Amino acid sequence: MKTNWNYPTTIWVGENRIQDLCLACKNLKIDKPLFVTDKDLINLKMVQDIIKDLKKTFNYLQVFSNFSGNPVGENVEEGVGQFKKLDCDGVIAFGGGSGLDVGKAIAFMSGQSRPIWDFEDIGDYWKRADETNIAPIIAIPTTAGTGSETGRASAIINKQTGIKKIIFHPKFLPSIVILDPNLTLDLSPRLTASTGMDALAHNLEAFCAPGFHPMADGIAIEGMRLIKNSLIKAVKNGKDLNARAELLASASMGSTAFQKGLGAIHSLSHPINAQFNVHHGLSNAIFMPYVLTFNKEMIEKRIISICDYLELDKSFDNFLEWILELRKELNIPHKLSEIIDINKINLEQLSVMALEDPSTSTNPRTMGKDDMKALYEHSISGKLFL
Repeated sequence: MKTNWNYPTTIWVGENRIQDLCLACKNLKIDKPLFVTDKDLINLKMVQDIIKDLKKTFNYLQVFSNFSGNPVGENVEEGVGQFKKLDCDGVIAFGGGSGLDVGKAIAFMSGQSRPIWDFEDIGDYWKRADETNIAPIIAIPTTAGTGSETGRASAIINKQTGIKKIIFHPKFLPSIVILDPNLTLDLSPRLTASTGMDALAHNLEAFCAPGFHPMADGIAIEGMRLIKNSLIKAVKNGKDLNARAELLASASMGSTAFQKGLGAIHSLSHPINAQFNVHHGLSNAIFMPYVLTFNKEMIEKRIISICDYLELDKSFDNFLEWILELRKELNIPHKLSEIIDINKINLEQLSVMALEDPSTSTNPRTMGKDDMKALYEHSISGKLFL
């Protein structure tokens, strides 16, 4: 199957659509692209072959890959420096969440004079931006999780404060996205599971976020159904193209849906990602049932309303049991204390950071610092809010 979608941006979907990358550059009038990917991906044969093919068309193709997972502001600064020094005119953001987030941020910051932290997702900070010279972006995900390819923000860690910041502007949204399931076939079962749970967290929190946004709700529900249908299949058989394609779609859908909002799963995750370099999808998966049960009073009716569509018995407890069984089948740890030395955890500091995270404002249940602390404590002990 090959098809083109035009929501929320231009998306080229299907097997071997990576072969249309040069056409995407041509459509956006990109003559000197900066190819942005991370340290882990750059040496893979798949990536080297793509770069080799691009060099047949672009004499001035440049590559930036000096960063890893959970990128920091200095990574973006270095990439912007290379972009400007080599007079690039567009960005190809390739990879998982880190590659996409850094690539998008480089394209955005190439046109700015203010520091990146001035564009944090607070109020109308995004209006501070100079929109005239933001470079065009092509996004190509190699994991089915973050959905950054259809997002209007990048998650970047401020190394000075140790806090993961959400940098936002409408023009972070790539102009062309290529969803090619072939690029995800070699993703390990472990990363397939973690990134898939990240996509589930996006769709689930978007659906539960308060407010009237039926478009986001509809996208989120279908995103959850696709994950339920395909995540375990892809973990067990990484070469299942249909499952890989459905997961790619669900990731893009989650990012589209969470324009409505996220919640405490992400509020709790971001400090853990920044302080302990834990994979974002893994931390989301660990926190998911604790936040669900904490929010139960506010979301129970909404969760029950979608059980039929997800082919679950109609009760909050059955939905929760599906989440718990899914995590178990994917070998996701139940407790935060299984992946982090609890003696290194400063609960007071983490709770403040979580409370101040932008995702907190759209959690279904109003939260204070003590609530965040209680959620961390429960996730360490393994006790749900029941």
